[in-house]
Amino acid sequence: MSYKETVRYLYDLQLHGVKFGLDNIGRLASELGNPHESFLSVHVAGTNGKGSTSAIISSILQHAGLKAGLFTSPHLVSFTERIRINGEEIAEHEVIQLAGEIRETASCLRGFSPTFFEVITAMAFLYFARKNVDIAVMETGMGGRLDATNIVTPEVSVITSIGFDHKEFLGSTLREIAGEKAGIIKKGVPVVASFQEPEVREVIEKQAAEKSAEVFFFGRDFSATLKRDDISEICFDYKKSGLPAIRDLVLPLAGEHQMENASVAVKSAELLNGSPIPKVSVPAAAACHPALITPDCIREGLRNVRWPGRLECINEDPAIFVDGAHNPAAAAVLAKVLKRNVPEKYKKIIIILGVMNDKDIKGLMEPLLPLASELICTSAACGRAAPPEKLAGIAGSSGYRNARIAATVKDALDMAIKSAADAAVHGSTIPDREYETLQRSSRPLILITGSFYTVGEAKELLGHKGVLARVREWR
Repeated sequence: MSYKETVRYLYDLQLHGVKFGLDNIGRLASELGNPHESFLSVHVAGTNGKGSTSAIISSILQHAGLKAGLFTSPHLVSFTERIRINGEEIAEHEVIQLAGEIRETASCLRGFSPTFFEVITAMAFLYFARKNVDIAVMETGMGGRLDATNIVTPEVSVITSIGFDHKEFLGSTLREIAGEKAGIIKKGVPVVASFQEPEVREVIEKQAAEKSAEVFFFGRDFSATLKRDDISEICFDYKKSGLPAIRDLVLPLAGEHQMENASVAVKSAELLNGSPIPKVSVPAAAACHPALITPDCIREGLRNVRWPGRLECINEDPAIFVDGAHNPAAAAVLAKVLKRNVPEKYKKIIIILGVMNDKDIKGLMEPLLPLASELICTSAACGRAAPPEKLAGIAGSSGYRNARIAATVKDALDMAIKSAADAAVHGSTIPDREYETLQRSSRPLILITGSFYTVGEAKELLGHKGVLARVREWR
């Protein structure tokens, strides 16, 4: 198969639907020789922030001299974004090879129909094993307890901020959702968690106690102090009780929430120091010992993190940012960052919004509408996308009176760029060079958000090319 045919085959597996359970992935992994047992791992679950946290952990481990794998989802433009080693994406020819091998293995098993996520999880396991990674950071797809990644026994389990999302699969209450996420906790394996609502924290603590797993919470066992926050990076001090702080850590991601994600990542990495080597034989570099992950490793790991789609600038003039906020909690965090940073640099904000129809659209819009000088409602090229007319209607019912409709993301981009240009200074008599500078500073910031589908499509339109980039799983 060609790469395009391979990606199409993988996404056609979605016809098997979303299936929770470990039987399929356990059977498939067994047929492949249980590749996930040949390397150390860190397992990350949560509602918001798990992708960023996973990327930060991976970067710290890389800068500690380890060969670090990273498995995340969804991708923005290219399928290869999902599987990386030391920041390098898997090659297309390796996607073809692994998918073909797993397809052949699955076809030999009677009555066996693996899902899309089960197959790509198996691909990641096999890839990391064959590349002899020292350690892999594995992000759950959805949930945790019955997620395909949950056959790993990690060195550290990580639970980021838990909120409402995927309620039709995970439960209608925070307690139920937390129970699914906390299902990644393993016997005797330490847990690092973000700050959580009291009922969520109670569920995590109960599950950890049942598994004799020590749990560390942000805000209780470790903390951070924000020192600088702008649209492109933050600077903060990381603190632990009774120990010297690691000061002036710089992270090229925006927002106080990223300070919390980074702190969770730092604590997780620190717990690997002195951890026992598991039952498998691993390269000497993976023998985590005291001082392997030093403050300098942490500092450089944070400074060199690259994580697209999270308040990422994808165009300078006009300024176009994208953020994959796809639920109310993520939108609230995004709004907080914008309030803190945008007024100093940009005249106003034009928001391009494209949301999936099964999301809490009104809840997602609520924190963003007060910031939008103009709202352009659009629809990604995806069957689950909400019609732009519906988005505009919900905005109107919330009292917003400046919503416009664009049938496609391309139309929305064209509309926003024209609107930004029209807002520039006209008729000035100042010198040309000063006029151009003033013109740029007086233009609005264009923000594209509401869904990773919308963000990925916008990136593709602005030159970030992928193969079948608009074909993505249910998220």
